[in-house]
Amino acid sequence: MKRDTGYSTMAEQQKQEEKLWDAMKITARVLGTGLLVFTALANFGFWYLQSIWDASGHFWQTTWLKLYYLLEGEEWTIFFLGTALVPALAFWGFNGILMVADVTGKPTFITRYRIQLGKNNPVDTKKLLQAVYTALCNQFFISLPMFVPMFYLMKWWGNTFSKELPTFRWFLVELSIFTLVEEILFYYTHRLVHLPLLYKHIHKKHHEWTAPIGVVSIYAHPVEHILSNTLPVMTGPMIMGSHIVSIAAWFSLALVTTSISHCGYHLPFLPSPEFHDFHHLKFNQCYGVLGVLDYLHGTDRVFRQSKAYQRHRVLLSLTPLSESIPEVPGRAE
Repeated sequence: MKRDTGYSTMAEQQKQEEKLWDAMKITARVLGTGLLVFTALANFGFWYLQSIWDASGHFWQTTWLKLYYLLEGEEWTIFFLGTALVPALAFWGFNGILMVADVTGKPTFITRYRIQLGKNNPVDTKKLLQAVYTALCNQFFISLPMFVPMFYLMKWWGNTFSKELPTFRWFLVELSIFTLVEEILFYYTHRLVHLPLLYKHIHKKHHEWTAPIGVVSIYAHPVEHILSNTLPVMTGPMIMGSHIVSIAAWFSLALVTTSISHCGYHLPFLPSPEFHDFHHLKFNQCYGVLGVLDYLHGTDRVFRQSKAYQRHRVLLSLTPLSESIPEVPGRAE
């Protein structure tokens, strides 16, 4: 009996080992196939984008050289255009459209996607003018002076005003690093200004808008505008010694993206603003940009249990919120 039991136990153990080995082989095949497919698709996507870039590369290079020679290589003028004028035009052009919708309620193809229903309908004109005034002051009297030391640092790097544009591959690398740096710096400086003392004297101004609009993205106390709005965006290009064209593209993208996250409308074909809109609603959730550090620190738990999160996960929805998931939770005390 004992001998039979021993043999049966060994046979069962051998069978379990064979099953485990088979499972490992199947897993390896699945993962390997998935990795190959993902690599192939990624390479195809990169090749496609690279081909588009190469096809238009001559145009962009020629245009850049025309502008460079038109300005006679005057580096400060070129730097001012790239860091201040072009991003400002992108910011106010985008927010100009949003402000028309905020004030008039039209066009309805924008206002029908309002997140916090019944809020800013229409927006308080007096509050809007105050936000515009503060945003302009922050741009002219805070951001612009900060570009002066940045200019000399970029001159020291020596590549910023090169006549040759960076390659598409390098621009993608830079863009990834810029985004990572911004996520880290913005998350921790943002949590810093939420400390009771700093919140009372600095960050409370930004949170006067519990239902934000686009221009509110840079409606902030000067100290906050330096710490959380400007430095996180400037630091990446300064570390990388980026070309002025890359800086202009990144600054414009950052300003338009933060405007979208504050705009109050979950518009089709644009990134979801639900994450940061929930922060203005709850005050103690969703401190970051991408949400990676919020996930690691657990500062998005309430958001993940909300209906706003369900909407946030939808990549593309043409259905207005009033017809899908209308209820948005109130502010947490």
